[in-house]
Amino acid sequence: MKKLAMIGCGGIGGYHLGHFVQYKDIELAGFCDLILERAEKFVEIAGSGKAYTDFMQMYDEVQPDMVFICIPPYAHGLIEFETIRRGIPFFVEKPVALDMSLANEICAKIEEKGLITAVGFQCRYDTINDAAKDYIAKHPIVTVAASRVGGIPDAPWWRIKSQSGGQLVEQTIHNMDILRYLLGEPDTVYSVAGRGFVTQEQCTGYFTDDITTTIITFKSGVTATMMTGCYSTNGASWDSKMTFGSRDSRMDYFLCSHVHFYGLDDADKAAEIAGVIKGDGMQRRNENEVGIKVGGTVDFGTVCDRTFVDAVLTGDASKIRSPYADAMKTVAFTLACNKSMETGMPVKL
Repeated sequence: MKKLAMIGCGGIGGYHLGHFVQYKDIELAGFCDLILERAEKFVEIAGSGKAYTDFMQMYDEVQPDMVFICIPPYAHGLIEFETIRRGIPFFVEKPVALDMSLANEICAKIEEKGLITAVGFQCRYDTINDAAKDYIAKHPIVTVAASRVGGIPDAPWWRIKSQSGGQLVEQTIHNMDILRYLLGEPDTVYSVAGRGFVTQEQCTGYFTDDITTTIITFKSGVTATMMTGCYSTNGASWDSKMTFGSRDSRMDYFLCSHVHFYGLDDADKAAEIAGVIKGDGMQRRNENEVGIKVGGTVDFGTVCDRTFVDAVLTGDASKIRSPYADAMKTVAFTLACNKSMETGMPVKL
């Protein structure tokens, strides 16, 4: 039975462990965290394995066949290089780096070694993407208006942009990845940021953007906007979604939840007087529209993890939807937005 090890026993690590305990064909053999008590808690939950604070000691003693790396964005580098050197297939949480030179170096060594890898873009495995791709194939997209708004996570490092990359890089990267997955590669980005809505009195140790807005052009010619903010104190403050607009209909995409189509049924199409008013540039919705709602049918996080485990067990990585080489393109996408914020200029990818 092949052995699985984990590095990083925090919140996202617990998310993955909740999946692993359901598997009967692997051994949960080692758990490593800088805080020993957290690793010991994982051993207790798993009912097997040994806790460590030194990942190299764990590698020496456990000799894992696969490893899940669930560490903060600023901590990447040494762990990946050692994992690759030892030839251990690995799953790593996003973002894979905060520096593209580091990500490129890791990717080159992965390719040299021929390792199976996967990155935690779980949302790609949601079945709502099948419905979304079918819609886009039949209704070419003209533009996208996307947003993600929430509060501030508890992790202290998340509040410091130099350690997390900011909300766009650490959190909204899932939305950016889905834009890539559905629309293809981006060409240019132009981003601006705002601060001052969240104060030190409200959140001690907070040094990141409250809100960012990005204009994106894709190589296909589609344009998009992405607004993301962590200023919210109430769920009613914003409706986070991505609206994909074609010439005759639209799709509202709610990440990890459902897609909602409008204008596909005759009964759902706006009457002429309520539709496009020729010449004045106004668009009016049918106030009675209901649309077609399609929800997910799988636990996509479990499917994502299981796909990687199966790839290691069989040697066939063809079903992994986000290997390292692809995932780093999404990281480059978001880091380009940060560069644009810093320079005040558009950035070409």
